[in-house]
Amino acid sequence: MKLGIFMQPVHDPKRDFNRVLEEDRQAAILADELGYSECYIGEHITATVEPISSPITFMATLLPVTRQMKFGSGVFCLPQKHPAMVASEAALFDHLAKGRFIMGIGPGALSSDLEMFGTTDSNRGEMVVESLDMILKLWSQDPPFDFKGKYWHISLQDMSRVEFGVGRMPRPFQQPHPPIAISLMSPASPTAKLAGQQGWIPISGGSFVQSRYMASHWEMYETGCELAGRDADPDIWRVCRSIIVADSDQQAEDHVLDPDGPFAFWFNYLISSVRARGVEHVVRPDGREHDESVTWQDVARSQVAYGSPATVLDKLVAFRERTGPFGTLVQTAHEWTDPALARRSMTLLAEQVMPKLAQHSKVAGKATATV
Repeated sequence: MKLGIFMQPVHDPKRDFNRVLEEDRQAAILADELGYSECYIGEHITATVEPISSPITFMATLLPVTRQMKFGSGVFCLPQKHPAMVASEAALFDHLAKGRFIMGIGPGALSSDLEMFGTTDSNRGEMVVESLDMILKLWSQDPPFDFKGKYWHISLQDMSRVEFGVGRMPRPFQQPHPPIAISLMSPASPTAKLAGQQGWIPISGGSFVQSRYMASHWEMYETGCELAGRDADPDIWRVCRSIIVADSDQQAEDHVLDPDGPFAFWFNYLISSVRARGVEHVVRPDGREHDESVTWQDVARSQVAYGSPATVLDKLVAFRERTGPFGTLVQTAHEWTDPALARRSMTLLAEQVMPKLAQHSKVAGKATATV
């Protein structure tokens, strides 16, 4: 069982832009020091509430000040990018990172981005598959080539001079390419099945949807693996979760349910987003029949694993038993309105909770194997 961190990131747009970027950098640096294995950075173009427009640029600033942690795009929104630009920039970053890179891809979900790029009504899943196919071809073939798809046409036939390296795309440091990860949100996501067929890393957005939907992600992934003739390895599955560990249950609850705190801001923002898209059911807690009556406090209580180290361990064990056997727990980062508490939370999670969760997962895995 490994521990990672995912930063959308979400910040109050009234805060100073430069300051929140540095706050996010410090969170990533601390994660590396604490032994977190992976750090995923989101990509949003038209939202100062989620202010990182280029995860690859942001991650590049962290390479010299981190030691072991891998960095993942979380995610490259492929329908909004030309495949050749993604191929070129990802290959360059992979070399700068000396292989500490996971290429996360996805269709994009921020409604204002979709409107600006004109992809709201597009088959973005289909665009992701076509774009990635072209990226992989650009990493493996020299010109002349002519790739014709439904959404992109990439041709280089007349102006290449391969003997001088002109026309040839840079290849990644990791061969044949970096690990590819894809985000999963929808219940019974067909993308999870595709990930299993293609051998991609599935990342379930457990900070966005209720855990009752996440078991279906693993089931669909297993189906895809079966179709491809490969075993479904639980270690490949990443699952996101909001987590706050404090010295006492009361301290953690006070922070999570503070009406002026980061979780109030985040969950009000999340609820407004899902309501605008007509998918309120994904955040509705168990036992609630009506979406419109759900408050941010309801969602926070059901979506955040918070409490003392012992309480959080119990909650995460129950969470894993419900979702399925994921191999990496990815903590969702939240705004550091209380930097000391935020740092303490990450430290307690890494040093006190995760070793016990890993041991429990190991024992549970052996028990399952003997059944």
